[in-house]
Amino acid sequence: MHPFQAYCQDALARMKAEGRYRTFAELVKSRRGFPRYTTPEGREVVVWSSNDYLGLGGSDILARAAQEAIEEHGVGSGGTRNISGNTPFHTALERELAALHQKPAALVFTSGYVANQAALGTILASMDGNWQVFSDEKNHNSMIVGMKGARKAIWRHNDAAHLDALLSAADPAVSKLVAFESVYSMDGDIAPIAEIIAVAKRHGALTYLDEVHAVGMYGPHGAGVAERDGVLDGIDIVQGTLGKAFGCHGGYVAGDAAVIDWLRSAAAGFIFTTSMPPAIAAAALASVRHVRGAHDLRARHAERAARLKSAFREAGVAILPSTSHIVPVPVGEAALCREVSRRLFDAHGIYATPINYPTVPRGTERLRFTPTPLHGDAEMDQAVAAVAQVLRDVRGVAAA
Repeated sequence: MHPFQAYCQDALARMKAEGRYRTFAELVKSRRGFPRYTTPEGREVVVWSSNDYLGLGGSDILARAAQEAIEEHGVGSGGTRNISGNTPFHTALERELAALHQKPAALVFTSGYVANQAALGTILASMDGNWQVFSDEKNHNSMIVGMKGARKAIWRHNDAAHLDALLSAADPAVSKLVAFESVYSMDGDIAPIAEIIAVAKRHGALTYLDEVHAVGMYGPHGAGVAERDGVLDGIDIVQGTLGKAFGCHGGYVAGDAAVIDWLRSAAAGFIFTTSMPPAIAAAALASVRHVRGAHDLRARHAERAARLKSAFREAGVAILPSTSHIVPVPVGEAALCREVSRRLFDAHGIYATPINYPTVPRGTERLRFTPTPLHGDAEMDQAVAAVAQVLRDVRGVAAA
C-alpha cells in the first residue's frame, strides 16, 4: 500500500469517529413537488436545506426557457467561451446581471465558487502582487482560496471598527481590497455594508462583496442587501450566484467595465473552463428577468422565514440570532448533530442537513433550515414539532 492510501484510510477513520464523515441522502427531486422529494423506495420527504431559496428550480418559466434553448442550441456548450461556447444567451445574461446590480459590466463563470476563486486570485496577483486583502473572518472557503498567497489581514466578523484599525496600520503604498459577504449562510447574519464601505473608502480601498445568499431575495429588484440598503454604488465588485435563489447554476461578478473586461482575458478560471451550457444560460436569463419584478415572491419568502423563526421560539427550540432568511438550529457536537438529522429523516420524513466542521467551528454544529415560499404552515408546524421532540429525545439519551 502506498503511504498516501494509508493516509486516506486513517483520515477517513478519524472523520467517521468524529462524526464528520460526509454521506449524501439519496433523494429523487421533484420539479413540481418541491419541497417534497421522495426516497428511492418511494417515501416522501420534506426538504428543508435546499439553497433553491425561492423554489424556482422547478418553475415553468425556467423549464420552458431551457427546453427551447436545447431545441435550438443542443445540450453542451462545445467548449470555452473563446473557442465555441458563446451564445446570445451568455451575452444577454451578462447584460441583465450588470443592469441588476447597476454596474457597467458582468462576467459569468461556471459556479459561484469559481467566480470568487478566479476573480479574487486574479486581482490579487495583478500589479506584481502589490495588494493587501482585508477579509472578514467568516468569509466563505471560495474567497479564502482566492486569497491564497496574497498578503492578508483578517478582521473580526462584521466589525467595521476593527477593519478601520487594520487599514490604518497597513502600508500606505500597498493597494487594498476589502472582501466580505452580505448574508453569512451558516449563522444567517448580515454585514453592516454601509459602515464597511465608509471605512474602505476612507482608506482608498476597493470593496468586493459576495452576495450569493442575498441575490434574488433582498432589495426592490432582488439585487441583494447592497440594493436593499441603498449602497450599490459603494461596491466596486459584486459577486453572485445563479445556483441559489435564481434556481439555476453558475456564478458571476459585476463591476467597472475595464475590470470585468480584464478579468475576461486574464482569469484562468474563466478562460480555460468549458462554458455554461446554453440551456442553463437561457434559464438563468429568464430567472433574473422574472425575479427582478417578483416583489410578492420576495415578500412571501421573508414572511415564511419570520414565521418559522417564531414557531421555533414558541416551541422552545433555540435558534441562532439570524437576521436573514436562514434559520440555524444549534445542536453542538458533530455526532449528535448527525444523529438528530438522521432521526428527523428516518422517523419524520424531514431532510435537514447537519452542518459540521470544517464548515463551522467545532462545538457549533447545527441544522440549517431554509424555508421557501413553497413551505406551507402545516409543513412548518410538523417540522418544528419534530425538531423539538428529537432534540429532547437525543439530549435525554446523551444526558443519561
